[in-house]
Amino acid sequence: DDPIEELGWPNAFDPTGRWAVYEKSDNIFVLDLRSSKLITVTMTDAKEKSARFSPDGKWLAFIRDNDLYVWNVKDQEEQRLTSGGSETLLNGTLSWVYWEELFGRVDQGYFWAPDSSSIAYLQSDESGVGEMHYVDFEPYLPRLIRQRHPKPGTANPRVRAGVVQLDDAETTWVDLGSYPYEYLARVKWLPDSKRLAVQTLNRPQTELELFFADAETGHTSHVMRETNEGWVNVHDDLWFLDDGEHFVWLSERDGYAHLYMFDMDGELAHQITRGEWALRPSGGIAGLDRSVAYVDERDRRIYFTSLASASTERHLYRIHFDGSGMEQISNSVGSHAIYFRSDGDYYFDRSSALDRPPSFVLHRPSGESVTTVTASAQSIPQRFDLQPWELLTVKARDGFEMPAMMLKPRFFDAEKTYPAVVYVYGGPSAPTVVNAWTGRGRGYFHQMLADNGVVVFYVDNRSAAGKSKTDANTIVRQLYGPVELDDLLDGVAWLKAQPYIDDTQVGVWGWSGGGSMTLQSMTGSKEFAAGVAVAPVTDWRYYDTIYTERYMKRPQDNEAGYESSSNAGRAGNLHGRLMIVHGTYDDNVHPQNTWSFTDGLIEAGITYDMMIYPMRKHGISDDAAQAHVYKSMLEFWQRNFALGD
Repeated sequence: DDPIEELGWPNAFDPTGRWAVYEKSDNIFVLDLRSSKLITVTMTDAKEKSARFSPDGKWLAFIRDNDLYVWNVKDQEEQRLTSGGSETLLNGTLSWVYWEELFGRVDQGYFWAPDSSSIAYLQSDESGVGEMHYVDFEPYLPRLIRQRHPKPGTANPRVRAGVVQLDDAETTWVDLGSYPYEYLARVKWLPDSKRLAVQTLNRPQTELELFFADAETGHTSHVMRETNEGWVNVHDDLWFLDDGEHFVWLSERDGYAHLYMFDMDGELAHQITRGEWALRPSGGIAGLDRSVAYVDERDRRIYFTSLASASTERHLYRIHFDGSGMEQISNSVGSHAIYFRSDGDYYFDRSSALDRPPSFVLHRPSGESVTTVTASAQSIPQRFDLQPWELLTVKARDGFEMPAMMLKPRFFDAEKTYPAVVYVYGGPSAPTVVNAWTGRGRGYFHQMLADNGVVVFYVDNRSAAGKSKTDANTIVRQLYGPVELDDLLDGVAWLKAQPYIDDTQVGVWGWSGGGSMTLQSMTGSKEFAAGVAVAPVTDWRYYDTIYTERYMKRPQDNEAGYESSSNAGRAGNLHGRLMIVHGTYDDNVHPQNTWSFTDGLIEAGITYDMMIYPMRKHGISDDAAQAHVYKSMLEFWQRNFALGD
């Protein structure tokens, strides 16, 4: 076999297209794409990670033992830029809670200057953060695994930003003066490489401050403040124009996510997009929450993705800087993720729909197709005889239109009745009803349920649907509480009213937040005959600070809200047969959630089914475990709904 082919897809490319970087076995390698020569960058006992090239392609930065290093591509020599890295002091690499809740599960702890002369980075002090413990049972003598994980109401990592110059490895710290902050949420260089844009949040996440910092002195100027009565969503839609006088910014200040033009002093120039619809992320770099795909300064147009045509479809649009001439560019039904080339001359469109597997097509900015890189595998639905999804709208009791979709059994007969399984998630602005391909794991599992004579039903409660910030704010201080449950039960009432549904055999299942919603619906109502909760949060005091307090605020400030939203405290109210699933090394939703809930079931004398996955994390993601968990769930539904009898 060709050893180069065995490397697989690189972790990153350099901007010139000459080099590719690989992270293998905690070491770093660079592949010369011209000669196919593989160069060893590191080969040490330490763990090296997070390698990224400089914009000019001459340097490769990486993290070793929680310090920042660079490697000169030409001389193939490394240079240490920071010192003092330890288990609790992190330079250029993120703490777990920042990685999980602010930076999209990407270790984006450092940021190259556009001119490649320096690097801005975050320094995180975790010495005051509490520890979570896991037991690794694989060795003969089990070992204890420790993780710094801030629980709601406890101390967060203390984070600051610095700029280190490559020529002298000296760090200048950003001075935010008298402005107090809890989270340093974003860092972005201005095009001149002389200033940084720094965003901070207060602890309740209701106030976001934008600063400009001088990279040489660290001095800052306050530019603007974004506030919201519920919480301010952090995003990456901050675009500086070449005129040096304006920037484009996304805000939800009118209840919807829209674009605004600001002067560099923070004064609002004008609103660019408007209407009762929201922008949504466009794709691009993994981990970035960015709706703007490209800013064309020559034609004074902005290319962005939004839900303007339907809340279940994401399309590409463009609009003039002054807000005129908005037009939809993508024309195929479904959802589109857009990746523009840096000069804006072309873009890739990765699109799919419920009935169409993904395709990858190169376009010009006008929308004209240039070439198809990867065609949609249209044969898959036919080859596997997949049943079609139906997009629906279901009204809540107050008339709110909830997006929904349904999968009916093979050989469906409207004169017969069928059991139904409702799939739920329900988290804020996290829709499940999307006109996009649902293949792999969950999608094929639902097809198996349909093959077994089950109707599969999705419905998005108002706070999850992603339609507006106003709708999302309805759950403040009561996450996975009465608002979500009432909407779900209204959707289930509609489902049970359909003549082909056996209303005595309706089940519910979900993963993570969906597991929480499953337990909420089974302890807060008697509408479900059975349910499966995978990796559920059962008490928000067990989760982390940033996510939980965004919606619930601190336990010290919302004791009643935490008590009322605790599924663990309601375990004795469980109605219906339950299977609960968890991985013992889940460092996201800790296993204590399941232990607490099942302890409540034991105290109440309620029996339950359980599947435990040793040393698996939140996604239970390896092939064997994935196959096992879906097989176990299928068998659970077959037993409880007497499928196949």
